[in-house]
Amino acid sequence: PTSPPPTPPSPSAMPTQQIVYSEKYYDDVYEYRHVILPQDIARLVPKDRLLSEMEWRGLGVQQSRGWVHYAIHRPEPHILLFRREKGVDYNNVPAQVQADPPRME
Repeated sequence: PTSPPPTPPSPSAMPTQQIVYSEKYYDDVYEYRHVILPQDIARLVPKDRLLSEMEWRGLGVQQSRGWVHYAIHRPEPHILLFRREKGVDYNNVPAQVQADPPRME
């Protein structure tokens, strides 16, 4: 008898130490950062839409409040692009899970 295929690890069990976070960079309105996912996690990312906060946190991405996945860089879909508005004290903003990310332009 053959054994069943192995169960893939749950996102919470994925090795988050392999996720690489950039330094922040800025323009007049936003602060930005990008997050580089290892290939085993990147293959779980939908290629045709942005991720909600609940989804990117479920992949193991750990960031402070206020970050939004705002764009897909199609040549490198394993790099998630995030931004948040400058000048907001996100420590005093109530936590909420973002249901829907912004629409892609």
